[in-house]
Amino acid sequence: MQDQMSTSPRRASGRASQARFNADEARGPIIDQDGREIPQGAFWSSFNGAFVGPDGVRFDFNTANPFGNLTREQRIARLEAVAKLLDVAFVLPGTNIRYGIDGIIGLIPVVGDLIATALSLWLVREARALGAPWHVITRMLGNVAVEGVIGMVPVAGDAFDVLFRANMRNAKILRRWLDTQPR
Repeated sequence: MQDQMSTSPRRASGRASQARFNADEARGPIIDQDGREIPQGAFWSSFNGAFVGPDGVRFDFNTANPFGNLTREQRIARLEAVAKLLDVAFVLPGTNIRYGIDGIIGLIPVVGDLIATALSLWLVREARALGAPWHVITRMLGNVAVEGVIGMVPVAGDAFDVLFRANMRNAKILRRWLDTQPR
């Protein structure tokens, strides 16, 4: 985003007025949706992204990022939780067959399989971000490829998705590699 902006329209002479300002310095009153000005002390503790609600609860939007600044253990826990959600989150009533969102999404022809494969590739990307070596990443990509290609077959592919559980396999491969690494 540009720090310098022109704030006034062209004059009758054809030249634009060049009132320049820094975006950080351009702070005005806070206006609600009805056009009324909200006093600064009422809700905003500062203009640095922190919001204080009417009951005094502080929300800091600069540090409340669920996808960034996680420790290694938190990333691993998130990866394993997503793998379980995708592959074994639910139980088929009356049986002991477990399936996940991956199996449900896969029921949508072609598009569902592409979405499920993209979610599986996100897990591989997270493994790479954790520092997994090429041979671990290659095995994980192989599992995703097998599930993605066979999953494209209309009925048998959906059954294969439920039984193959590529995401759980990938989480297990990654966990096995992580257990051999020094902390």
